[in-house]
Amino acid sequence: QVQLVESGGGLVQTGGSLRLSCVASGRTFSSYAMGWFRQAPGKEREFVASITWNGGSTRYADSVKGRFTISRDNAKNLVYLQMNSLKPEDTAVYYCAASRVPYIPTQAEYRYWGQGTQVTVSS
Repeated sequence: QVQLVESGGGLVQTGGSLRLSCVASGRTFSSYAMGWFRQAPGKEREFVASITWNGGSTRYADSVKGRFTISRDNAKNLVYLQMNSLKPEDTAVYYCAASRVPYIPTQAEYRYWGQGTQVTVSS
């Protein structure tokens, strides 16, 4: 069982930056692939970024490539999402998720989800 808690969301102007954090409970965090997803009002949840258990591989949605960076600190049970050059279309609730697979998971393979943190980018 893994519990995930996101933090770091807030209101930022276009072009600004935020860093989201997700802390995981449990002693097996280092064995989980982690991902970030987001859901804007009236839209389906979409993939943002993911990272394998050891940080050896990452993947990004095309819409955030070059602007967002996912990273992790297994010693602290933390995964981060550094978001730069934010745009109004990045406004959403951001969720972190965990998957036990040893590769970049599909969305269906994420088993544990946090409750989300709101990111609002003003124009």
